Amino acid sequence: MSHVPRRIWRRLSRGQVALAGAGMLVIVLLIAWGVGGTLRIWAMRQEISAVERDIATLRARAAALTQTIDRLRNDPAYLEKLAREEHGLVREGDTVLKFPSKPK
Repeated sequence: MSHVPRRIWRRLSRGQVALAGAGMLVIVLLIAWGVGGTLRIWAMRQEISAVERDIATLRARAAALTQTIDRLRNDPAYLEKLAREEHGLVREGDTVLKFPSKPK
């Protein structure tokens, strides 16, 4: 039984061995680069990881925006702060100081 493989190799010509090697190479290349090949699967996994990171970032941003909305609806002090800082509004009785701007 141990002589069977040796007998088979003796029967094969160099061309047949080369053809078998080329066939195996084609199979390996198809596995690596073919439809659903390992390289494509690896690239898709990388893309999935990037999308998952984006989702986590967007969820954190959505939570922050939800918190801001809640403060806008329920926190009068926050609203007053925004009105003063962003819109230059003043409360009745406040003293407004105006400084001359520097000429350019």
